[in-house]
Amino acid sequence: MTVIFDARRHRLDGIVVISYSTNMMGPWHTSWYVERGLTRKATRVVTTDVIKGYSPGDVIEYDEITTHYAGGRIDIRGVPNEPWGLEYSLAVMHGEDWNALGDFLDRLSGEKVVPYESLIMLFEAQYGRKIRWAIR
Repeated sequence: MTVIFDARRHRLDGIVVISYSTNMMGPWHTSWYVERGLTRKATRVVTTDVIKGYSPGDVIEYDEITTHYAGGRIDIRGVPNEPWGLEYSLAVMHGEDWNALGDFLDRLSGEKVVPYESLIMLFEAQYGRKIRWAIR
């Protein structure tokens, strides 16, 4: 039985409640985005003297990320006999999909652990489209 509700408790009236959440672990380095054509050149005027080697008024050029992506894992809490919980690895996906998946998982709970493939299928059915996985 799977129940969707907004609660972070692991027990509800004596029933074990399994809960889920996302844990973002990257990508953090701009080069990941550059390699995939997900940046554009941008400039910014330095306004303070806290950037080493630059003074206020200097213009710096940098790679601005145009489309954000996220990956990491799904943390599963409240699993009996698993004091640290369980986790599923999550490949890198479009940032909008990551945020929607996180919202979905925040509302998902039940008495049994939902297998990874089933979680993804449930999410995509509720979301109304497939996850946009990153191109490697």
